[in-house]
Amino acid sequence: MLAMPEINHIKKLRNIKSLSINEISKRTGFSWVTVKKYADGDQLPTEKIVEKKGMMYQEGWGEIVIDWLVEDYALKKKARRNNKNIFEGLQKLGFPGSYRTVCDFIKNEWKEKMLDQSDEMKEEYERLTHPPAEAQIDFGITEAIEDGKAKDIHALVMSFPYSNAGFAVPLPAENQECFLEGLKMLFNQTGFVPRNLRLDNLSAAVVKARGRGQETVFNEEFLRFANHYGFEAQACNARKGNEKGHVENKVGYVR
Repeated sequence: MLAMPEINHIKKLRNIKSLSINEISKRTGFSWVTVKKYADGDQLPTEKIVEKKGMMYQEGWGEIVIDWLVEDYALKKKARRNNKNIFEGLQKLGFPGSYRTVCDFIKNEWKEKMLDQSDEMKEEYERLTHPPAEAQIDFGITEAIEDGKAKDIHALVMSFPYSNAGFAVPLPAENQECFLEGLKMLFNQTGFVPRNLRLDNLSAAVVKARGRGQETVFNEEFLRFANHYGFEAQACNARKGNEKGHVENKVGYVR
């Protein structure tokens, strides 16, 4: 049985790059039968979440390092902090660990995750650019009049920053069932499925938010839904609502 990252990689090659089963098999080294099973099927294994231990994870130091690296990524290389600068910055905050601990964390939790299929550096923690195929999704509450009485309505809003388009559907609640059904209705409204869907840590889709060197954990039902429709879910960083500012503006407009 393949691990979740390998399954998602196969799904991306199939749904986003539109590669054949034979081509995916050649690229990944997995058998044709295995690739076919995960590329075109809805089967997902239960992913085991391994809790990482150590001061970088359990005491929040790693989260500080990741925040600094994200901030520096928008700067020119000469202006970015190196490992020594980061270590000295942590020491000023009372960091009790060693320089080697910091270097190992950066190597394992940052640099290796920034390598794409061609071994070139890419932005894992995306900068705020918006390609044509990207959409943003969020809930908002607005007020409507029903039978002469004011009533709160949950609106699921999807926006497209590149074109400034926006769509919305009213829903009775913000649970997973309503969320997935609302996405179907929005896909029907737009007439297509976006390639990337950016969202915050909605409980209807996210089990565990990104933090302390760990990636966002989506719930299995939402992953099945995403794999079925062929889009990639992109969760915002914690406390970074500006990463989906476009849809938040649309929520205000709908309200």
